[in-house]
Amino acid sequence: MRIGVSGPHGTGKTTLVRELCSRFGDLTPVEEPYVLLEEDGYDFEFPPSRSDYRAQLEYSVQLLNSEPDGAVFDRTPLDFLAYLSASGVDIEADIDTTAIRNALATLDLLVIVPITAETERVLPAAEMLGLRRTVNDALLELVYTDQLDLLGDIPLLELTVPLADRVEKVGALIH
Repeated sequence: MRIGVSGPHGTGKTTLVRELCSRFGDLTPVEEPYVLLEEDGYDFEFPPSRSDYRAQLEYSVQLLNSEPDGAVFDRTPLDFLAYLSASGVDIEADIDTTAIRNALATLDLLVIVPITAETERVLPAAEMLGLRRTVNDALLELVYTDQLDLLGDIPLLELTVPLADRVEKVGALIH
């Protein structure tokens, strides 16, 4: 089982990944590309630039292609396509989707963690709220219209349930 978790910043993705891996011992978390690239010495701008999002997109594709079964990915290439779209990139014209499509096809489940009324009320305040909302909308559009034909038949779960029920909701699909 390989699970990708996608969503805008500040929606509890990392917490969900950790909770899933803690609850289901056969799952291993894969840190998000931002953290891994930063650990490798990549110097991000603030806010991240288009080239920063492209670097994370490429790294995310590499991770999907290299991590073993049992991986739970904190972010997928869809996240970075949404960030690029939110930053004004015409992703249909400017992004080669073949490698992304092939990498996403390695997933057994895609979990979308959108902004909800509860995440807004309960989780710590996120930075760059306008960008966050735009990314949320771009991600949902990418997923539900699949205009780039990236998802094929990957099972999809959008988590709009209460935070306390997220692990159970995902767990019902994987065990």
